[in-house]
Amino acid sequence: MSENNQKFAESLLQYVNDSPTAYHAAENAAALLRENDFQELKETESWSLKKDGRYFVVKNSSAVIAFTVGKGDLATEGFRIIGAHTDSPALKIKPGPCTVTPDGYVKVNVEIYGGAILQTWFDRPLAVAGRVIVKENGALRERLIRIDKPVFVIPNLCIHFHRDMNEKGSCNRQTEVLPLLCMKEEGLEKEDYLPALLQEETGIDKADMVEYELFLYEYQKGIFMGKKQEFISAPRLDDLSMIYAGLTALTEVQAGAGCQVFAAFDNEEVGSTTAQGANSGLLRHILNRICKNLGLTDEGYFQAVANSTSISADLAHAVHPNYSDKHDTENHPVLGGGPVIKYSASQRYATTAMSAAYFMEACERAGVPCQKFVNRNDIAGGSTIGPALSGLTTIPTVDMGAPILAMHSIREFGAVVDNVYTKQAFVAYYEN
Repeated sequence: MSENNQKFAESLLQYVNDSPTAYHAAENAAALLRENDFQELKETESWSLKKDGRYFVVKNSSAVIAFTVGKGDLATEGFRIIGAHTDSPALKIKPGPCTVTPDGYVKVNVEIYGGAILQTWFDRPLAVAGRVIVKENGALRERLIRIDKPVFVIPNLCIHFHRDMNEKGSCNRQTEVLPLLCMKEEGLEKEDYLPALLQEETGIDKADMVEYELFLYEYQKGIFMGKKQEFISAPRLDDLSMIYAGLTALTEVQAGAGCQVFAAFDNEEVGSTTAQGANSGLLRHILNRICKNLGLTDEGYFQAVANSTSISADLAHAVHPNYSDKHDTENHPVLGGGPVIKYSASQRYATTAMSAAYFMEACERAGVPCQKFVNRNDIAGGSTIGPALSGLTTIPTVDMGAPILAMHSIREFGAVVDNVYTKQAFVAYYEN
């Protein structure tokens, strides 16, 4: 691997390790954009866009839309859009967070966010991160927090008490997925344990805490591994790896004739129907606002949209070495084989022949291989932001992603080179 590609891979892994929640993923994305001369715009303020300008907008502290203003006529040149998502399956701490058992164990009450493979969360050291809303000088403020310590664990039941564990392998989502925090402490009521932990580790006075959105995440960091360190094993590759590839591509390319856009939405794992999700008016409003700010009429906006294309970048399923029968017989994407175009006759993916073709051409210009994926007819598979992105904007969209194994496990597994290939394809797409 070249020195530049190795540097990209190491920076990608650092971004993943530094982004335990969607809030941190957005914050780190914003920092990267600022480092590359992108100016932050506020939805609540007036905009004044300029040709060749670089800008970004943050929504709900968990979604980011960045764009460069092109040199040509936007109505005829349109937008080149790449979309991804900041969130990943996780355990979210509920209100009334802690319970104390008669035996003196203090457990944290959690809600399952997204389609996690729950068994992979057992016996792992878990840390906690998210945001706390505090009241400061009479005003509500947001504080991002991260307690990067192995504070929680969900212990497995020993096999001696659960002899058929290896045959059944399931767990009760309400009663068995309850992380252990500590043993009961004198002088603390059950409602005191989490505020006391937050105050001790963050310095935020618990009397100032109004509300929180906190998630558990795996304390162990992502790593390179394999015989030649050719693989990456890390939490949240879905979809932070695509965010990093899209962000770096946008920061590296020069302004084109049209407007280059990168959109990192939140809440894909739970349906995207939020103010900061892809199934909202967020992107459509931003595109319209760009057009109006550059002097286009409604007619010009509609023309710009009609001359646009987009990519939904979400990870894809590589064929599993132990479960190859789960794949369609003629479509077997492999690790190291390059980005994967995803097809679905039921439109769970937004790919059409034309949208697949323009991404295949981008891969060809970049000199990277390209693969294809279609579900077996008897396996429903998942979905992405693609149908929402395409349906709400009416912009043709291709669904694609780097191939990985163990999607939605607490640790996912992919090939380093596929992330390099993906970024190179994104650069070629933006430059066209």
